Amino acid sequence: MRVLHVITGLGIGGAEQQLRLLLRHLPVHSAVVTLTDPGPVAAALRADGVPVTHLGMRGNRDLTALPRLTRLIRRGRYDIVHTHLYRACVYGRIAARLAGVRHVVATEHSLGAVQIEGRPLGTGARALYLATERLGSATVAVSDTVARRLADWGVRPHRVHVVPNGIDAAGLAHDEAARRATRRRLGLPADAYVVGGVGRLVPGKRFDTLVGAVAELPHDVRLLLVGEGPQRERLERLAAASGVDDRVVWAGAVTRDLPALLSAMDVFVSPSADEAFGLAVVEALAAGLPVRYVACPALDDLPPEEAPAARRIGGTVADVAAAVRETRAAHAARPGRCPVPPAAHRYDIARSARQLTTLYRTLYREASDR
Repeated sequence: MRVLHVITGLGIGGAEQQLRLLLRHLPVHSAVVTLTDPGPVAAALRADGVPVTHLGMRGNRDLTALPRLTRLIRRGRYDIVHTHLYRACVYGRIAARLAGVRHVVATEHSLGAVQIEGRPLGTGARALYLATERLGSATVAVSDTVARRLADWGVRPHRVHVVPNGIDAAGLAHDEAARRATRRRLGLPADAYVVGGVGRLVPGKRFDTLVGAVAELPHDVRLLLVGEGPQRERLERLAAASGVDDRVVWAGAVTRDLPALLSAMDVFVSPSADEAFGLAVVEALAAGLPVRYVACPALDDLPPEEAPAARRIGGTVADVAAAVRETRAAHAARPGRCPVPPAAHRYDIARSARQLTTLYRTLYREASDR
């Protein structure tokens, strides 16, 4: 079976990293087309042996990309085209149909309650999405929450299949030696209580709340932010204005060093109020961290006993500061990591790959039967 994955871009981001991890476990011949930005994840995919083509799309309305993508799909004689992220879903579904591919799968990675991929949900964007969704064979939702949102949007429920995001739980396990080495490298004192956050530095992630909370906490509390994005300079100015610029460490974009960075943390806080899954929260749980989050469909869709070290909190600076004080006191009374909870194993990437492979094979058999 030959599958072409079409994605909007391959810079560092959750959907992009998830695609790379997934391709390591899918037992099919896979290739990738990125419409824009052949960034670090493109290089990583090529290092994994996955062919990556950059289409060179110049913007959302670059209609010249459509015939180029159609020709590429036709030449590849793919059995399935699988699209990821809004722009790729719109253009990829149309191109796949024009190229004669009978089955098109789309994964909805980033549909929030009021936004998609960090942009407000407008009526035009919704109408275009629904029009092209009808050209596909199946839409994959990364959580039950996203499946419900798709149905509310107007996607027919029988076309939606839930395949959760996945993690490499074993690869994220806490490493005490890595903790010490990472703290030395980043200039974090061995006895500091380190609050961690991971994600793109964009307004929707609300990392300004974390910076504000650290300003209300004792001097030995530090903030380790892992990620890059357009809000970096604004957050740096906020840290300086709050008098905590010497207590915030900027680790840069999420890379393969993530397990070591998680090992350097003592608590993980996700202040984002609108998520489609909450992958970083699940990764932190796999690293044995207590987690405090404002929104995380991955956990909200499960019974509480599957993630006992995770707790939902309010989204204000005072709420976050109070949560960190509570976890810091618990850590002082009983240092050490939390057991890896069932939720981390439930969302193992190999399991997600098996679910997606079953969907592929079902579609492939249907085409063969006809």
